[in-house]
Amino acid sequence: MSRIKEIYNTEIIDAMVKKFGYNNKLAVPKIEKIVINMGVGEAKDNAKALEGALKDLETISGQKPVTTKAKKSVAAFKLREGMPIGAKVTLRGQKMYDFIDRLINLSLPRVRDFRGVNPNAFDGRGNYALGIKEQLIFPEIEYDKIDKIRGMDIIFVTTAQSDEEARELLTLFGMPFTK
Repeated sequence: MSRIKEIYNTEIIDAMVKKFGYNNKLAVPKIEKIVINMGVGEAKDNAKALEGALKDLETISGQKPVTTKAKKSVAAFKLREGMPIGAKVTLRGQKMYDFIDRLINLSLPRVRDFRGVNPNAFDGRGNYALGIKEQLIFPEIEYDKIDKIRGMDIIFVTTAQSDEEARELLTLFGMPFTK
């Protein structure tokens, strides 16, 4: 069991029960899954671009990503329905906790001029979205081996009923929100 999961099982549950007054420890919100999404717009012209994104996403997450395809045809973007335009990976269980640990303790501090993440990026249902501008912040990615700098979206899906509960949960996990 990873260090971050042990902390969740002891300290985080106790702190959440104390703050929100849950009757049962099973009612305490938890992180259900993390979805990492990388949109690759140039994949419609260049198939190699998508391969690079898939490789980077697999290196970052430790899991094989799935290609995402266009749902609709958009003539202005020269996009047809069914064309591959991105990649995503869903992390659950132990890999999810390992990723949270690496993201908070290794990757986010490597962002240039980092002052914290936006505390207002919750969706109203307790889920948090974090945008990253370049994949180079992850220590697994070697600068010499990337073909292009790409950004990604990281979505934390929680069982929290409100944004306040989810914000407190992620704060207890160590998410560095700006004040």
